[in-house]
Amino acid sequence: MSNPEDNHGLSRRQFLGLTGGVAGMAALVSMGIPPGWADNTTAVDLQKRADKAYETDVLVIGGGMAGLFAAVKAHDAGAKVMMISKGRLGASGQTPFAKGMFAYDEKTAKMSLDEFTAAVSRSALGTNNPVYTRQMAEHSQARVNELKEWGFFDSVLYNKPFSKPITERNIPLIERVMITHLIKENGKIAGAAGFSLDAEQVITFHAKSVILCTGAGGFKPNGFPICDLTHDGTVMAYHIGAKVTGKEWNDGHPGQADNAAACFDGWHGMFERKPDVTGVEIRHDLGVDLNYIAYMNGNPLEGGPPPELMRKNKVKGGPYKPEGFDHSSPPPGGEAGLAGGPPPRGEGPPRHGPPPGGEGDLPPGMSQTPVGGSSAGMAIHKSEGLVPINDQCESTIPGLYAAGDALGSYMAGAIYTQIGSSLTGSAVQGAIAAQAAARYCQNTPMPTLSAATLSTIKAEILAPLKRKEGYGPAWVTQTLQGVMIPNFVLYIKKESMLKAALAYIEELRDHHMPMLRAADMHELRLAHETANMIISAEMKLKASLMRTESRCSHYRLDYPELDNQNWQAWINIHKDAEGNMQLEKQPFGSWPTQA
Repeated sequence: MSNPEDNHGLSRRQFLGLTGGVAGMAALVSMGIPPGWADNTTAVDLQKRADKAYETDVLVIGGGMAGLFAAVKAHDAGAKVMMISKGRLGASGQTPFAKGMFAYDEKTAKMSLDEFTAAVSRSALGTNNPVYTRQMAEHSQARVNELKEWGFFDSVLYNKPFSKPITERNIPLIERVMITHLIKENGKIAGAAGFSLDAEQVITFHAKSVILCTGAGGFKPNGFPICDLTHDGTVMAYHIGAKVTGKEWNDGHPGQADNAAACFDGWHGMFERKPDVTGVEIRHDLGVDLNYIAYMNGNPLEGGPPPELMRKNKVKGGPYKPEGFDHSSPPPGGEAGLAGGPPPRGEGPPRHGPPPGGEGDLPPGMSQTPVGGSSAGMAIHKSEGLVPINDQCESTIPGLYAAGDALGSYMAGAIYTQIGSSLTGSAVQGAIAAQAAARYCQNTPMPTLSAATLSTIKAEILAPLKRKEGYGPAWVTQTLQGVMIPNFVLYIKKESMLKAALAYIEELRDHHMPMLRAADMHELRLAHETANMIISAEMKLKASLMRTESRCSHYRLDYPELDNQNWQAWINIHKDAEGNMQLEKQPFGSWPTQA
């Protein structure tokens, strides 16, 4: 079989021209290139696979900070627990990168919990859910203390301290399994299914409750550690009818122009640092200011802290910052202030290493020539994911919970408001979701999984391996990136470009996604990840079109002002009975009802 990448000495233009029709195919045959050069030749014998099935009360999907506390606390609450991770415990997703852990200590904090919550709301322009904001701070110290007992702050790598409580409790852990489907029966969660990355095996999990700790995701951009996060949990939940939120917001982390794809180098020692504890430092950071300057002035941009960046690259207009945050918060050691500035150095908990940014508290890459798009496809931490119906991390599907970046809790709102709150929020929410799920299981019988449902799911999981022809996931992903990552599509938005990009994404959804092929288990993973990214892209474009204003990390050139009359609301997305994507408003400060 000929390799599709082997053009037999032809130029790319000649090769593409020859493959355009019957005459072209005949020409290829005459040159010794067989007709099946684009066929999918699988290295997997599906007839010999040995599928597995498990049963548990609480199934935790994800091996990061949220997953750790979800598994531990569900076990401690008396539930039978299993933990599944697409990667290695504590060593995949964004958890290995996160080094700052926020802890609210009422003895040293310069504001009360109520004042802290109110200050976050001022920075977030009302986009935060104050219930989750306060919850994070209130439980933060307890989670930090437990992590200290497990040795978390003594290790650069997290696998060993994460393994300690899991091993002590003998919690079953299965690593390197990609979950592709959540299973719903009789309107309630009933389990999940996926496949092993190391064996030819479909794995099903029969569960009373599921906690998604699957993180956020992106479009596999260069320069940020989210290459294995593709919104798997969000999309799985969406497919069974759960409401999801927050897709219009954008994470504004920049990379650096030199060796932009070198994630390890670009984050300047971040990965080699031990984690540390941070105090109250309310900010209004890492939206799309840099993207706006680049759009208006072009590249390259001179780096530096936000005030210096704005001064060097003068532009008019741009994203609105609330009073007290008009120059973004200064780095620790700068001016202090309740509305936006952090406490003076020495008034918060001590740091165990360099500041969180690694460069005088700047985001990594900012002291040099910064480039955007390094986290393309991801929103602000905790601002996207499953819609909660209460403060217990419960989704709109009974029995389905989410925590961390898989839960659209709006803990910090649609802008970065507190250094270290993301990691702490994941720990706090993991524990709360676990306790709620354990209580749910006490009065819930084990649901029944129908043979027909399982048969359909297995067929959908394996479909790319069985496809004799189709599109390789790497090529479709590259096409998706080319459509979605440009600054003038994803970050600095206007209706015409959003609609143009949506036409491309809908083509990928309707034609290319059903024809994704895979030759082995690794490519099967890529195929499912690509499909998830396509759905996420559709969500981002439609939510961005719907929000006809600019707020926090969402900026519209054609609607550059805040619109408090019409847009003090979050956007929720769900799939209707006909399989169509529907969008709706949820007013700030309200809860939706469960299905």
